[in-house]
Amino acid sequence: MTFGSQEQPSLSAVRLMRTFGDGAQQKIALREVSVDMYPGQVALLMGPSGSGKSTLLAVLSGLLPPDSGQVLTHVSKSPAPVDIWALSQKEREEFRRAHVGFIFQGYNLFPALTASQQLEIVLKWGCNVGPRDARRQAEEMLERLGVISQRHKKPAELSGGEKQRVAIGRALVKNPTYLFADEPTSALDWENGQGVLQLLRDAAHDRNATIFIVSHDHRMLPFVDVCYQLEDGKLERQAADVATH
Repeated sequence: MTFGSQEQPSLSAVRLMRTFGDGAQQKIALREVSVDMYPGQVALLMGPSGSGKSTLLAVLSGLLPPDSGQVLTHVSKSPAPVDIWALSQKEREEFRRAHVGFIFQGYNLFPALTASQQLEIVLKWGCNVGPRDARRQAEEMLERLGVISQRHKKPAELSGGEKQRVAIGRALVKNPTYLFADEPTSALDWENGQGVLQLLRDAAHDRNATIFIVSHDHRMLPFVDVCYQLEDGKLERQAADVATH
């Protein structure tokens, strides 16, 4: 699948700057970063530890404000793109609720909820799905991820890999416009990791979602449409056509 100038981006970063610390201790995490992402595209961001990868993910997804620059979304009712960092906090929260899915490296599951309930709550309160349909859709997703037998267990009863797959299911079940994933396969063996990556590809290519993955794992390259490298706060696009299928 190819993406280019003839297609409108779904999300655009424009000259993003983000620093941490002051004076001699100041670190530039993002240095004039600009990038366009497209509907149906799986993008991979790589780079050494501390290079600013998670910072860029957080800024693009509306979780961490940049010092300067814009993040333009094209899903608004307005004909012109909207800078998510020009929205009020309430408007930005509504944007994330309606359009964004997250896969966090630390899972971020609710301790008191079962695996199925983790997904059901997203559908019921985020997507206005009725209880019966929410349970059905949640269990269908857990089935696809190979953890349906764990649906009644709470996070403390799950292995790291099982928690990761539940977290992935929670992000995918709402069919988000944008999905941001921080090391989504880090707790999985490669067989299960490939299954998860195929689900992410399906979400992009079949549902026209925009997927942005942060990872150190070069084995992901055949599953993505474009790869970027972030180092010393600077973003560069890697060789084209990294995807092999």
